Amino acid sequence: MKLIETFGHRKTIPEEIYFPTLKTLSHYPDLKNTTIIFRFKKPNNKTIMSAQPVVKTMFGVLNERAYYVNISRYIKLGSDSLLIEELPEDVLIGWLGHELGHVMDYHHRSVPGMIWFGLNYWLSNHFIKGAERKADEYAVKHGLGDQIMQTKNYILSHAEIPQKYKEKMRKLYLSPEEIMQMVETNQHKNIKPAL
Repeated sequence: MKLIETFGHRKTIPEEIYFPTLKTLSHYPDLKNTTIIFRFKKPNNKTIMSAQPVVKTMFGVLNERAYYVNISRYIKLGSDSLLIEELPEDVLIGWLGHELGHVMDYHHRSVPGMIWFGLNYWLSNHFIKGAERKADEYAVKHGLGDQIMQTKNYILSHAEIPQKYKEKMRKLYLSPEEIMQMVETNQHKNIKPAL
């Protein structure tokens, strides 16, 4: 357990999701020294999780920038709700892995680049699609392809998840089939030729 806890360096993680979050972070060694605050926020109808820079850290040294990963405390399932930690572990890891993909994307952007990103994300569904694809690409490249697929399948096949949320997923996010293709492409790229 000690080794995985090293991925908690400069991270604030709620106790309820502590170990799944560390497992997810273990796939992102590039973020080991990055300050990330995982926090529960009041749920809204649009997102279950989101990632964003901590505004007051954006104007300093790039390596000192901090990020929030905002997490709804529960997922609405029809008339019931499910605590986020009650999700199957791989589904939770896939969801967190996608958000850390956004952090990887933000991590290399300048302040003007982040402002441009924020405006376009707010104004353009086409831009959102590209940003969500990039987050999934980061997750797949970091070995979380199976978990990302499980998350997508869970959302799209769970009868109690609101139809409106599923429609948003279909419209703006990659399908499980597209993720599978990305995983296969990534595996082929990582095959080293025999000497």
